[in-house]
Amino acid sequence: MTSCIKGKYSEELEQGARTWIEAVLEIELVPGADPNTPLGERAFQESLKNGVVLCNLMNTIKPGSIKKINQSNMAFKMMENIENFLRAAENYGCKKIDIFQVVDLYERQNMTQVVNGIYALGRVTQKNGFMGPSLGPKEADSNPRNFDEDVLKAGQTVIGLQAGSNRGASQSGMNFGKTRSILD
Repeated sequence: MTSCIKGKYSEELEQGARTWIEAVLEIELVPGADPNTPLGERAFQESLKNGVVLCNLMNTIKPGSIKKINQSNMAFKMMENIENFLRAAENYGCKKIDIFQVVDLYERQNMTQVVNGIYALGRVTQKNGFMGPSLGPKEADSNPRNFDEDVLKAGQTVIGLQAGSNRGASQSGMNFGKTRSILD
Protein backbone atom coordinates (compact mmCIF):
# COMPACT_ATOMS: atom_id res chain seq x y z
CA MET A 1 0.00 0.00 0.00
CA THR A 2 1.29 3.44 -0.81
CA SER A 3 2.20 5.65 2.12
CA CYS A 4 -0.26 8.34 0.98
CA ILE A 5 -3.22 5.94 1.25
CA LYS A 6 -1.88 4.39 4.45
CA GLY A 7 -1.68 7.85 6.03
CA LYS A 8 -5.42 8.35 5.51
CA TYR A 9 -6.42 5.15 7.36
CA SER A 10 -8.49 5.95 10.43
CA GLU A 11 -8.65 3.42 13.26
CA GLU A 12 -11.55 5.41 14.67
CA LEU A 13 -13.60 4.82 11.50
CA GLU A 14 -12.43 1.20 11.42
CA GLN A 15 -13.68 0.77 14.99
CA GLY A 16 -17.07 2.21 14.01
CA ALA A 17 -17.34 -0.16 11.03
CA ARG A 18 -16.24 -3.13 13.14
CA THR A 19 -18.71 -2.35 15.93
CA TRP A 20 -21.53 -2.02 13.40
CA ILE A 21 -20.70 -5.32 11.66
CA GLU A 22 -20.50 -7.10 15.04
CA ALA A 23 -23.83 -5.58 16.14
CA VAL A 24 -25.64 -6.50 12.91
CA LEU A 25 -24.27 -10.05 12.82
CA GLU A 26 -24.18 -10.50 16.62
CA ILE A 27 -20.67 -12.00 16.44
CA GLU A 28 -17.10 -10.96 17.29
CA LEU A 29 -14.95 -10.37 14.22
CA VAL A 30 -11.90 -11.51 16.15
CA PRO A 31 -12.98 -13.74 19.04
CA GLY A 32 -11.44 -12.63 22.33
CA ALA A 33 -10.32 -9.22 21.03
CA ASP A 34 -11.09 -6.17 23.17
CA PRO A 35 -14.27 -4.65 21.65
CA ASN A 36 -13.23 -1.15 22.73
CA THR A 37 -9.84 -1.23 21.00
CA PRO A 38 -9.44 -0.98 17.21
CA LEU A 39 -8.13 -4.15 15.59
CA GLY A 40 -5.71 -2.27 13.40
CA GLU A 41 -5.49 -2.36 9.64
CA ARG A 42 -3.91 -5.82 9.29
CA ALA A 43 -6.21 -7.66 11.74
CA PHE A 44 -9.31 -5.92 10.36
CA GLN A 45 -8.33 -6.95 6.84
CA GLU A 46 -7.68 -10.53 7.94
CA SER A 47 -11.11 -10.73 9.57
CA LEU A 48 -12.84 -9.67 6.32
CA LYS A 49 -10.45 -11.14 3.73
CA ASN A 50 -12.32 -14.38 2.99
CA GLY A 51 -15.52 -12.42 2.29
CA VAL A 52 -17.72 -14.70 4.42
CA VAL A 53 -18.41 -12.02 7.05
CA LEU A 54 -19.27 -9.48 4.35
CA CYS A 55 -21.61 -11.92 2.58
CA ASN A 56 -23.32 -12.76 5.89
CA LEU A 57 -23.63 -9.02 6.60
CA MET A 58 -25.33 -8.41 3.26
CA ASN A 59 -27.65 -11.40 3.72
CA THR A 60 -28.62 -10.11 7.19
CA ILE A 61 -29.39 -6.65 5.80
CA LYS A 62 -31.24 -8.01 2.75
CA PRO A 63 -31.98 -11.73 3.09
CA GLY A 64 -31.23 -13.81 0.00
CA SER A 65 -29.11 -11.15 -1.70
CA ILE A 66 -26.13 -13.54 -1.92
CA LYS A 67 -27.15 -17.07 -2.85
CA LYS A 68 -23.88 -18.95 -2.35
CA ILE A 69 -21.16 -18.16 0.17
CA ASN A 70 -17.90 -20.02 -0.43
CA GLN A 71 -16.37 -21.41 2.79
CA SER A 72 -13.15 -22.47 1.03
CA ASN A 73 -9.85 -20.73 1.79
CA MET A 74 -8.79 -20.89 -1.84
CA ALA A 75 -7.85 -17.43 -3.10
CA PHE A 76 -10.28 -17.27 -6.03
CA LYS A 77 -13.18 -18.45 -3.83
CA MET A 78 -12.46 -15.74 -1.25
CA MET A 79 -12.24 -13.11 -3.99
CA GLU A 80 -15.51 -14.43 -5.43
CA ASN A 81 -17.17 -13.87 -2.02
CA ILE A 82 -15.90 -10.28 -1.94
CA GLU A 83 -17.12 -9.72 -5.51
CA ASN A 84 -20.55 -11.14 -4.61
CA PHE A 85 -20.73 -8.77 -1.63
CA LEU A 86 -19.79 -5.77 -3.79
CA ARG A 87 -22.37 -6.67 -6.44
CA ALA A 88 -25.08 -7.16 -3.78
CA ALA A 89 -24.16 -3.84 -2.11
CA GLU A 90 -24.43 -2.05 -5.45
CA ASN A 91 -27.79 -3.71 -6.18
CA TYR A 92 -28.95 -2.65 -2.71
CA GLY A 93 -28.27 0.99 -3.54
CA CYS A 94 -24.59 1.76 -2.82
CA LYS A 95 -22.98 3.87 -5.51
CA LYS A 96 -20.12 2.19 -7.33
CA ILE A 97 -17.87 5.13 -6.49
CA ASP A 98 -18.53 4.64 -2.75
CA ILE A 99 -17.59 0.98 -2.56
CA PHE A 100 -14.18 -0.65 -2.86
CA GLN A 101 -12.58 -3.08 -5.28
CA VAL A 102 -11.72 -6.70 -4.52
CA VAL A 103 -7.95 -6.04 -4.41
CA ASP A 104 -8.42 -3.16 -1.97
CA LEU A 105 -9.50 -5.70 0.63
CA TYR A 106 -7.95 -8.97 -0.50
CA GLU A 107 -4.44 -7.59 -1.01
CA ARG A 108 -4.85 -4.80 1.60
CA GLN A 109 -4.12 -2.18 -1.06
CA ASN A 110 -6.63 0.42 0.16
CA MET A 111 -8.21 -0.39 3.51
CA THR A 112 -9.35 3.24 3.80
CA GLN A 113 -11.69 2.64 0.86
CA VAL A 114 -12.85 -0.66 2.39
CA VAL A 115 -13.86 1.17 5.59
CA ASN A 116 -15.51 3.92 3.53
CA GLY A 117 -17.40 1.26 1.56
CA ILE A 118 -18.75 -0.27 4.77
CA TYR A 119 -19.87 3.19 5.91
CA ALA A 120 -21.56 3.71 2.52
CA LEU A 121 -23.48 0.47 3.04
CA GLY A 122 -24.41 1.66 6.54
CA ARG A 123 -25.83 4.90 5.13
CA VAL A 124 -27.85 3.09 2.48
CA THR A 125 -29.31 0.65 5.03
CA GLN A 126 -30.89 3.58 6.87
CA LYS A 127 -32.28 5.00 3.65
CA ASN A 128 -33.73 1.61 2.70
CA GLY A 129 -35.42 1.15 6.08
CA PHE A 130 -33.19 -1.53 7.65
CA MET A 131 -34.37 -1.83 11.25
CA GLY A 132 -31.07 -3.03 12.75
CA PRO A 133 -28.14 -0.98 14.05
CA SER A 134 -27.13 2.09 12.04
CA LEU A 135 -23.75 3.36 10.88
CA GLY A 136 -22.98 6.93 9.93
CA PRO A 137 -25.44 9.65 8.92
CA LYS A 138 -28.54 8.82 6.90
CA GLU A 139 -28.08 9.45 3.19
CA ALA A 140 -30.15 12.38 1.97
CA ASP A 141 -33.08 11.92 -0.36
CA SER A 142 -33.25 13.98 -3.52
CA ASN A 143 -34.75 17.44 -3.16
CA PRO A 144 -35.61 18.68 -6.66
CA ARG A 145 -36.47 22.35 -7.07
CA ASN A 146 -39.43 23.38 -9.20
CA PHE A 147 -39.57 27.06 -10.12
CA ASP A 148 -42.32 28.71 -12.11
CA GLU A 149 -41.58 30.81 -15.22
CA ASP A 150 -41.67 34.16 -13.35
CA VAL A 151 -38.95 33.07 -10.89
CA LEU A 152 -36.77 31.70 -13.70
CA LYS A 153 -37.07 34.97 -15.70
CA ALA A 154 -36.27 37.04 -12.62
CA GLY A 155 -33.13 34.96 -12.09
CA GLN A 156 -31.89 35.75 -15.59
CA THR A 157 -31.81 39.48 -14.89
CA VAL A 158 -29.58 39.19 -11.81
CA ILE A 159 -25.90 39.89 -12.34
CA GLY A 160 -23.69 37.71 -10.19
CA LEU A 161 -21.38 39.88 -8.09
CA GLN A 162 -19.44 37.37 -6.05
CA ALA A 163 -16.23 39.32 -6.48
CA GLY A 164 -17.79 42.68 -5.60
CA SER A 165 -19.15 45.46 -7.73
CA ASN A 166 -18.66 45.74 -11.46
CA ARG A 167 -19.49 49.46 -11.46
CA GLY A 168 -17.05 51.41 -13.59
CA ALA A 169 -15.29 48.29 -14.82
CA SER A 170 -13.41 48.84 -18.03
CA GLN A 171 -10.02 47.96 -19.42
CA SER A 172 -9.17 51.41 -20.71
CA GLY A 173 -5.77 52.50 -19.57
CA MET A 174 -4.67 48.95 -18.76
CA ASN A 175 -1.06 48.41 -19.67
CA PHE A 176 0.89 45.28 -18.74
CA GLY A 177 4.52 44.88 -19.67
CA LYS A 178 6.36 46.57 -22.47
CA THR A 179 4.30 47.84 -25.39
CA ARG A 180 4.85 46.31 -28.77
CA SER A 181 6.10 48.69 -31.40
CA ILE A 182 5.48 47.83 -35.05
CA LEU A 183 7.87 49.46 -37.48
CA ASP A 184 7.46 49.58 -41.26
